[in-house]
Amino acid sequence: MATPRLFCFGLGYSALALVEDRLAAGWRIAGTCRTPEKAALLAERGIDAVVWTGEGPLDDGAARLAGTTHLLISVAPGPGPDEAADPVLDHNRDILAAIGGLQWVGYLSATSVYGDHGGAVVDETAALLATSTHGRRRIGAEQAWLDFGRETGVPVQVFRLSGIYGPGRSAIDQVRRGTARRVDRPDRLFSRIHVADIARVLAASIARPEAAAIYNVGDDRPAPSADVVAHACRLLGVEPPPLIPFEEAGLSPMARDFYADHKILDTTRLKRDLGVTLAYPDYESGLAAILAAGDGAGS
Repeated sequence: MATPRLFCFGLGYSALALVEDRLAAGWRIAGTCRTPEKAALLAERGIDAVVWTGEGPLDDGAARLAGTTHLLISVAPGPGPDEAADPVLDHNRDILAAIGGLQWVGYLSATSVYGDHGGAVVDETAALLATSTHGRRRIGAEQAWLDFGRETGVPVQVFRLSGIYGPGRSAIDQVRRGTARRVDRPDRLFSRIHVADIARVLAASIARPEAAAIYNVGDDRPAPSADVVAHACRLLGVEPPPLIPFEEAGLSPMARDFYADHKILDTTRLKRDLGVTLAYPDYESGLAAILAAGDGAGS
């Protein structure tokens, strides 16, 4: 049997968690990044990386994608007037459709597609009420990939990720850098997901691909972001930063959109259909593991 080959459009934080898992399993890995410097670093890890900015077709795309059995998309929809656009499909659709032996496609989306549900619990069938530009673009990109799957017969899965954290990107890091803030909005509960659990979910989907499947990906302990920062401070033995009234926080437009959307994720499908048990079902266990591993000081 031929060795599986994973190609990742966007070898970023989440994708690399899956890459490490697949490298350990003996897979061949290739994908895109945005700079020659990062491509060189990835090559040292046995990853065939090519620079692609998303502004045109992948150079020598047919040859680079030949032999790909699994395809992960972690490139965000690009700016532009077309909210249904996805840069990977826009520039490489014909080449992707011509890949022989493609067994699995995973698209990393975001829970911003749901918009504001007034704090209600939402499963994967809930209405997509996004009003933010990035949320609407995600809806368009999801649909484009699901259409691609239907047209080609390739099983496409969509993963709606909640707030991603992990080594080097956690509340522990923010506290240590002195950048942690506690915005006072206790009525807004947010799910989050440890990057290691993203890899676990993707691996489970690869083992049992289902065409047009959509999964909410989040932990079991939605909580105000201020509570997460306070817990990180307790773990580090430092005083938490003061609460800042929401109206005085000076948030960016994207951050305000984040607080405007209020919903609670239902992750029943993830556990039922993929048989996933999260390694870090709550932020307490996730932050404790980061601290214990000594990775909390990453940049």
